[in-house]
Amino acid sequence: QVQLVETGGGLVQAGGSLRLSCAASGRTFSRYYMGWLRQAPGKEREFVAAIRWSGGATNYADSVKGRFTISTDNAKNTVYLQMNSLKPEDTAVYYCAAGNRGRPTMTRAYEYDYWGQGTQVTVSS
Repeated sequence: QVQLVETGGGLVQAGGSLRLSCAASGRTFSRYYMGWLRQAPGKEREFVAAIRWSGGATNYADSVKGRFTISTDNAKNTVYLQMNSLKPEDTAVYYCAAGNRGRPTMTRAYEYDYWGQGTQVTVSS
């Protein structure tokens, strides 16, 4: 059974940093891509960042480029999202997700097969 467990959310002031972690278990993820998506109240879930376990190719939403970094620790089966220079508009529930579709963009929620429970990130102004 696949499990994705996010940790690391919390309350931070604008300009601050947080690091989210996503521990993956239940299968071999070497052929998967992993993503972070977020959902703010009253808004649709949106893509933040993604990475392939194999090769490490990454993709970022324009709104977070230069501020957020996605990475993996293959030995720990863990994906990280380092978030710097946080803004109030980054406030949302952040979800870790895993997918294994052919030729994905990695930017759309429907391309992901497994989801974590989400972790709240709140940025105060």
